[in-house]
Amino acid sequence: MKRLLLLAACAVLATPALAGTPVTLKADTSDADGVVTLGDLFDGAGAAAARPVATRTGASLVLNAAAVQMAARRAGLDWANAEGFKTLVVRGPQTAAATGLGPAGAPAARGNVEVLTWARSLAAGEVVQPTDLVWGKAVAAPADAPSDADAIIGLAARRPLRAGAVVAQRDVAAQVIRANDLVTVVFEADGISLSLQGKAMTAGAVGEAISVQNPASKKILQAVVTGPGQAAVGPAAIPASRSTTRYAAR
Repeated sequence: MKRLLLLAACAVLATPALAGTPVTLKADTSDADGVVTLGDLFDGAGAAAARPVATRTGASLVLNAAAVQMAARRAGLDWANAEGFKTLVVRGPQTAAATGLGPAGAPAARGNVEVLTWARSLAAGEVVQPTDLVWGKAVAAPADAPSDADAIIGLAARRPLRAGAVVAQRDVAAQVIRANDLVTVVFEADGISLSLQGKAMTAGAVGEAISVQNPASKKILQAVVTGPGQAAVGPAAIPASRSTTRYAAR
């Protein structure tokens, strides 16, 4: 008897799992009431359409694509994710209609040129989050318009950015100095080299001007970032600031 049970168990384990019902991601991943269901995400969800996946409390919600795929499998659905999405952005109906979003925050088919736009206004120095970017349509795109949101996420706004504006690579930069960091400020001219260590009052990327407080006098000076924890004043700061101007003009 034990031998028969063992053979039966082996047969079950060796039998391929039954495939779930194939589903496709909707062209508009949005929900109407704040409860995101499988039916809000997939076409062909059938009886599993009402099964909840998450709760949306804001204007949008970012879901992990692998977690959604697992939830679909538990409900007997099979989403292949052939596009390789890492995250899915679910929005309220008004937001989705206004921005013309496609699956997982990808471009919708309609429109002239598909571009990334700012979902909200950002202050200078704010770090870009996944929910700050949405795909939209524009008559034309900047020459340095990013084709992938991953190229922008995690970088910091170089200046105030307006919600709805088209994203350009020159809008952002990698911060090497953050507010309250200790910064070595160097002055070099005619063979003279002086330095002091101060506290950064503002954040900045290489080539950007930041405010640094002199710990002794408490005075604020403007310096140009030259590297992590490094900034310059005087003639040494000019090449860095010029390079920033050329970069912004591209």
